[in-house]
Amino acid sequence: MGEGDGEAGLTGGVAIPGPRIYSCCNCRCHVADHDEIISKCFQGRNGRAYLFTNVVNVTLGVKEDRNLMTGLHTVADICCFQCQEVLGWKYEKAYEESQKYKEGKYILEKAKVMKENW
Repeated sequence: MGEGDGEAGLTGGVAIPGPRIYSCCNCRCHVADHDEIISKCFQGRNGRAYLFTNVVNVTLGVKEDRNLMTGLHTVADICCFQCQEVLGWKYEKAYEESQKYKEGKYILEKAKVMKENW
């Protein structure tokens, strides 16, 4: 992980340049660029969620099997590295062939992130 540039809400970590950034709702640490969204049609624990190809400034939790709406998946929670707020999860493995496209991708829950520079 790179060093931050001292922006508000970012102590260490990666600062995402440019407009349309998603930040942790708790501490405003940058976590994703809008251009990394694959889909906005996902469901998280707390309502709507977005599927991203990449996120930054997060730590991965322990992998576990979860029975989600689309079947069994191995996932790991992702937490803001700065405040440890759980923001969503990473898909490690999908057991159904039709769900394999999610592997290695990230869910960010809409209720856990905020838009910056829109």
